[in-house]
Amino acid sequence: MLNENIKAIRKSKGLSQEELAIKLNVVRQTISKWEQGLSVPDADMLISIPEVFETPVSILLGESVDETRADDLKVISEKLEVINLQLAHRKTTIQKVIHWLFILLCVVIVFIFSILITLNSPYLGWDYSNPETSVAGVIFHAFEWLFVRTAPFALFGAILGISMTRKKV
Repeated sequence: MLNENIKAIRKSKGLSQEELAIKLNVVRQTISKWEQGLSVPDADMLISIPEVFETPVSILLGESVDETRADDLKVISEKLEVINLQLAHRKTTIQKVIHWLFILLCVVIVFIFSILITLNSPYLGWDYSNPETSVAGVIFHAFEWLFVRTAPFALFGAILGISMTRKKV
């Protein structure tokens, strides 16, 4: 809601992200993150943004609030807390998904290695005078050759990724 309002008001005022960033003394990427919902402005920025837009804070946050100034700050801080909790939850969910993808990659690499070891390059004994057999043998050999040379790096990277994305207690 906040991210959409910042973007809509910025566009309605005819400002680019760069122009708004200059007026708020932040970098353009900060404005982009706010508009994408990847982060939220801090309390000081929530005071500066409406001043630049010449818009009440209540409009920026998406509702009209006819309460005293102290209550406005309380409502703003509660909304920011909810938004921060949502962003933290999204971040942990993405971290869990990436962690399990790294684990899955390790399992797949080990599984393919075990199949290749079990098969022991059967294409070496094939009759290559038949065109279909020779094409299949070359494809199998190319896959095996590439996999054996690249998989250890991928496995090392996946193990590193698992250790970096595991939840710290």
